Amino acid sequence: MEFKIKNDIGTIYISEEVMLKVVGYAALECYGIVAMSSKRAKDGFVEWLGRENLSKGVQLRSVDDMIDVDLYIVVEYGVSVTEVCNSIKEVVRYKLEKMTGIKVRNVNITVEGIRV
Repeated sequence: MEFKIKNDIGTIYISEEVMLKVVGYAALECYGIVAMSSKRAKDGFVEWLGRENLSKGVQLRSVDDMIDVDLYIVVEYGVSVTEVCNSIKEVVRYKLEKMTGIKVRNVNITVEGIRV
């Protein structure tokens, strides 16, 4: 899936892989997040992903001219999960809108685990 931005001069196409990496790096900048995770639907197994596989912990859905972002993360033990998630939502929305120009409708976060 490609994302399109139209303006007076022409159209810009941004690949989904680029969008996924922008979201992944923006999320990992936030305090309290330890890793992205990928949930295998068939057996419920959660695997932790390093920086090379950031895009597997992110899903994007196009809704009209906006996108919905789903993040699957692992947080650090002892931090406020609510505050970490709120921070991630703000940073991801800001970075994605500023870097790509595409409006973000929702940022949904699923906390898959806590690491000590």
